[in-house]
Amino acid sequence: MRKDRRQAGDSHVKRVSDSQNFLTEAKLLQRIVRLADFEKQDTVLEIGTGKGHLTEALCKKAGKVCSVEIDGKLMENAKKRLSKYTNVELVLGDFMNYRLPIKGDYQVFANIPFFLTTQIVEKLTQGSNPPGHIWLVMEKGAAKRFMGLPRETVKSLELKVGWEMKIVYHFRREDFHPKPSVDTVLIHFKKKAVPDLNKKEYREFQKFVERGMKYGITGKGGLLTQRQVSAALRQAGLNQDHEDGVMLYIQWLCLFRCYRGLTNPAGIIK
Repeated sequence: MRKDRRQAGDSHVKRVSDSQNFLTEAKLLQRIVRLADFEKQDTVLEIGTGKGHLTEALCKKAGKVCSVEIDGKLMENAKKRLSKYTNVELVLGDFMNYRLPIKGDYQVFANIPFFLTTQIVEKLTQGSNPPGHIWLVMEKGAAKRFMGLPRETVKSLELKVGWEMKIVYHFRREDFHPKPSVDTVLIHFKKKAVPDLNKKEYREFQKFVERGMKYGITGKGGLLTQRQVSAALRQAGLNQDHEDGVMLYIQWLCLFRCYRGLTNPAGIIK
């Protein structure tokens, strides 16, 4: 049993390492790190030290850098590159098992393995003390899905309750080695100072969106009548239809609040 677990662990490490596309060009790394506008008091968490090139760029800008790397061989090489920096903490381990800070402000900047993109975003955005800013190098298609492009999804709508998202840099495939087979971007997640919904409302919003996505907002099995939808959007000064037929996040939020006001006093969605 122990051997099986060890082999499974080794396989996971290899998969993470094999899925990495490294950024090593100094000027490019300086350019993208500058976008974060770090200050000397900022603490930055990096997911995947890799060869240490991005870590080094972060050390030059931030006050403290904590970098987590699963691959022992990569970590040893990175230690040599980073030996002159006193503001870096290197942690050997799996980020998915790493305990995020339970208090204090921090940010995240990382070039992540693509096959763990969803899991990493969920861990960072759903914790009890999420970072104030998240900067992730990821596959362009994944970034657009988180942003609700070309269509909103349950996950994109849930994210937008507490986060603003924007693609801030487009890479060339030649920027990486090995060169990825997909287009890659740097996406910025900014935590809202105050979420659009409190925790109770958020849970109800999740149910509202799931049901609305499955059955539609109006019509048979829908949550509201067409007249209610038109009135709610008109009162909020919103268009009923987006130009491409996609309902925008603010429209979903408006209709959720309308529905909540029309249901029982507790606002509970059955």
